[in-house]
Amino acid sequence: MPGTPNCFTVAEPISALDACADFSQYAQLRVCGDTIFWLASHPETGSVALWQADHSGICQVNTGPDSIRSRLNGYGGGAYAVLPGRVIWVADDQRVWQLDRITGKRTLLVPDADNTWGGLVADPQHDRVLAVRERHQQQALMALGATGQVRLLHQGLDFYGAPAVSQDGTRVAWCSWQLPDMPWLQSTLWQATVTADGNIAGASGQPPPVSGSVQQPQFAGEHLWVISDHEGWWQPWQVTRKGGRDQWLKSTAPMLDHANAPWQLGERHSCPLREGGWARVQYRQGIGELWLERAGQCQRVAEGWTDFRDLTPSADGLVCIGRAAERHDAVLKVCADSGSATILAGGQVPDRSIMAPVAPVTFVVDAETPDTPSVQGFLYPPISAPTAAPPVILIAHGGPTSAAYAVYNPQVQFWCQRGFAVAEVNYTGSTGAGRDFRLRLAGRWGEADAQDMVRCADYLTAQGLVCTNNVFIQGRSSGGYTALMAAVQTDRFKAVGSLFGVTDPWRLRTATHRFESGYLDWLLGDPQSHYARWQARAPALHADRIRCPAIFFQGGKDAVVVPEQTRRMVAALQARGQPVELHWYEDEGHGFQRADNQAHMLESLYRFYGSLASDDPEIRQKDNEPAHKLS
Repeated sequence: MPGTPNCFTVAEPISALDACADFSQYAQLRVCGDTIFWLASHPETGSVALWQADHSGICQVNTGPDSIRSRLNGYGGGAYAVLPGRVIWVADDQRVWQLDRITGKRTLLVPDADNTWGGLVADPQHDRVLAVRERHQQQALMALGATGQVRLLHQGLDFYGAPAVSQDGTRVAWCSWQLPDMPWLQSTLWQATVTADGNIAGASGQPPPVSGSVQQPQFAGEHLWVISDHEGWWQPWQVTRKGGRDQWLKSTAPMLDHANAPWQLGERHSCPLREGGWARVQYRQGIGELWLERAGQCQRVAEGWTDFRDLTPSADGLVCIGRAAERHDAVLKVCADSGSATILAGGQVPDRSIMAPVAPVTFVVDAETPDTPSVQGFLYPPISAPTAAPPVILIAHGGPTSAAYAVYNPQVQFWCQRGFAVAEVNYTGSTGAGRDFRLRLAGRWGEADAQDMVRCADYLTAQGLVCTNNVFIQGRSSGGYTALMAAVQTDRFKAVGSLFGVTDPWRLRTATHRFESGYLDWLLGDPQSHYARWQARAPALHADRIRCPAIFFQGGKDAVVVPEQTRRMVAALQARGQPVELHWYEDEGHGFQRADNQAHMLESLYRFYGSLASDDPEIRQKDNEPAHKLS
């Protein structure tokens, strides 16, 4: 019929720039009254902005031209807080601002830029915000008043987690940890009374009954709850103080992790429901499940979603950040009575003009020996159906105390739409499988994790799921180190990619930031007692054992994995005549923020891997295909 539009369109692969520029991640959801707030990234510029939703709709909050970003401990968290009359936030330069929610006037609350702030929490009973401040490499718990008053509440501990304030404002709790520990190894719960003048008194700390990691304190009425792994899993516990000591009462939650490693301050994987009961996240084989516990009954809800963050009670249930395998991040409202989940913001499915996203398939490599436990991962098969098994990119997540999740990532889809399979591996040391599995990496970094990557490659090829001769491996940060160590130990891989990855732990030990200054000793052992191990686990010292092509990406302002790490590794490979590429981004830090830089990295990897996947001509990038250029 003339004039009728064609209803049949051919879906195109997502471009590298779209895969990076159109992917806004949500974080740090907060609720004040009937208004919901959250942070959303803007990959085009690398900025982070504040958004809100209420009865009048959704809009961006005018906090000015600067990003909202805490740099505390290098990874931030708790970058803003909301009070009934105003919003307080940490700008990119670490100065603290506030916005009058009625007049829209912005004022500089703390002009001193020599501090680093994070873990902001509202204390409405005292019309102030509590926060963690770091100055001259010393942290303290602070209070920020409405007119810029800065009050010291507690100091003397190496690190402070985000505080929790009771509903009546009379009690405060927080977690702390001391060097050389990381917060997911060993930490202490602190409690104190808030006096009438706003100071705190009677502060006392007590670790869990058995050595463990305690996190996410929060008050439910008069009761204090935490998540602790001292019995093997991050589970909810009620802590009651009697006779000057804490009694830890275990909940009925199952033996599963109910939280992630606390890299950032202020995360919440549980919340009390206003009508009684709890909402809690459980991790099972890498999938986050949301469960409601009410009147002794448990119900799983929002089953179409695979991860949940920042759980916060609402009038008839809760709101949270929801993530799924085939759609963008969303602000979710979950009804406690029906269990239904409603998208309030975000949650878009990819444009119909782009190929539909590939869903991950869980795989498990069975345990071989007591020293090689079972390993879980997610396989994303390619969209095309090649006549032979496809090439695969094995991805080692960063951390290494972190995890891969079954959530939408358009950069993974970029590969699947071009004939590659992608396998994300939760190797030894990952979170989500209990404390013992996490602590198995102690002294074995660069060994156990690298072996797991090889085991997964062997498993996937043995199952006929991927091509034996076209296995690539890459990782970011510590994942780059794992990928390089796997390439050092075997010739199993066609090529290796390091995205701002560690190459020499010994040198990094003296150059990295304070938060992780003791982490390497845990991962590899005391450097004096285990000097040979440190030397054996340095890819830069064993460049001659890497027999496959390598590609590197590095930011010039990286304060976590300092740029010299990558320079030395590339120089070592070049000196031995190894094929190697280096892509340098002078204005980027640890983890690239600008979409054009991310797209350039993705396209560079595609050209690099595509030219090597020689036995599958469909994978090769056409010589005349335009490449995205750096601005």
